[in-house]
Amino acid sequence: MSEYAQDFVLHLQQLAERDRGALAALRRSVGFAPGAYPPAFPYVERFVPVDSHADDSFRLALYVAAGLFALLPRHQPGQSLAAALGKLWQHRKSDSVEKRFIALLDAEPEQLPNYLRQTVTLLAADGYGLDYQTLLRDLNYWLSPWQREQYDGTTSRDKVRRNWARDFYRQHETEQG
Repeated sequence: MSEYAQDFVLHLQQLAERDRGALAALRRSVGFAPGAYPPAFPYVERFVPVDSHADDSFRLALYVAAGLFALLPRHQPGQSLAAALGKLWQHRKSDSVEKRFIALLDAEPEQLPNYLRQTVTLLAADGYGLDYQTLLRDLNYWLSPWQREQYDGTTSRDKVRRNWARDFYRQHETEQG
């Protein structure tokens, strides 16, 4: 998936530089279910792998990531969504940011795009960027209907949640230490 993710993020960055109409269509798409807004199709569908018909989670992840990128078109390699939100939490010294993060971690797949839209809007207001390749991978795991249990009883969605929690709360350690 990393090749697809890298190419897709590069495509989004090129759209941000050259095609404001495309970004507007992708921004509007966040008001719809992922992949349900036809004007966004020309910018996303070409990146859906041919063999992904059995599992639509990657397609949904592409649409969610594209819409979020359109809201916050700042790709920052190495900065996970949770780390950016943790930095915002520390900067604002606001318990409401932590409460939003916990609600995000508790979201079911069908609720996730809405929670992410709210989160990215907060981050955009303060000028943070995200690593969209990592976000795309995480979204694919979170939205996958094939949640295989690991040896310890956790799923890939649980793993993403743990990683996000770790990234978020490490920002608190960095600020305090």
